[in-house]
Amino acid sequence: MREFGYQRVFDVSGAVAQLAAEPGARYLGGGTNLVDLMKTGVERPARLVDVSRLPLGRIETREDGGLHIGATVTNSELAAHPEVRSRYPALTQAVLAGASGQLRNVATVGGNLLQRTRCGYFGDVTQPCNKREPGSGCPAVAGEHRNHAILGASEHCVAVHPSDMGVALAAFDAVVTYETADGPGGAPSRGELPMADFYLPVGSTPHVETALPSGALITGVTLPPAPVAAHSRYRKVRERASYAFAIGSVAAALDVREGSVHEVRLAFGAVASRPWRAREAERVLTGAPADAAGFAAAADAELAAAAPLSGNGYKVTLIRNLVVAVLTELSEGASR
Repeated sequence: MREFGYQRVFDVSGAVAQLAAEPGARYLGGGTNLVDLMKTGVERPARLVDVSRLPLGRIETREDGGLHIGATVTNSELAAHPEVRSRYPALTQAVLAGASGQLRNVATVGGNLLQRTRCGYFGDVTQPCNKREPGSGCPAVAGEHRNHAILGASEHCVAVHPSDMGVALAAFDAVVTYETADGPGGAPSRGELPMADFYLPVGSTPHVETALPSGALITGVTLPPAPVAAHSRYRKVRERASYAFAIGSVAAALDVREGSVHEVRLAFGAVASRPWRAREAERVLTGAPADAAGFAAAADAELAAAAPLSGNGYKVTLIRNLVVAVLTELSEGASR
């Protein structure tokens, strides 16, 4: 590893000031992704600004009935919180599916959203990769891409985002809050980004992954009130039973009234460079009969835009079957 500086900070303004003064620095939370990438040479920050002691470790109920989750809340704390478990169960399930207990104990909510792809070409500094070295090419298009994107990709990058948590947050219209040092005289400035806008399309600039301003520090995630979320589920498919990233996943919430879909939320994971909100499937399902045929038709409508590569077409069938299975379970549960 190359030498790097280290600075622990205890307030948000001090953290954003550090990155404003030294653009080559990086924020360090749990370090479960960043430190690994530093070991392989993918990430080479000049300084780490340790934000793990910032006062952002609470989960609070908002006046409107939603929840605000601080950025330094650990994955274990998030999954175990009673309000999350009862009101957004798919989020708890997604977090518990995401890693080992040891990793969940240190990994943070803010860091989870910013974790990098697990594409083998990205992680191998001897290989070209547009996400790591813009303009160098994407060998995965013609190479090993079994676990890569089928939606929203481009010729410049076909990697997928690895977050399980992000899929559930996307389904529930979460909003990411952040601070920068862009205020008058370098004062802190607050902003927010809906999950729908947080991750940028791949296009020709796959190395620019989020809409966060330069030097921004994620301070938390807000979940708006969503009664339908109390009846939700997250299902993940992976190549081995434990500690593996998804090859496909679905976060779903369903409200069935008199046999028809009154409200539905759907998001897919491991199919695109960002958690994929299935808006077309939601549109097709709303008002339709809550049965397997309707669920399959909605999945087909969403997956009509899929452009699988030669080695990952199985994901289209996988996601279709997941959608039908998860929504069927939710609808049967609602009728009991």
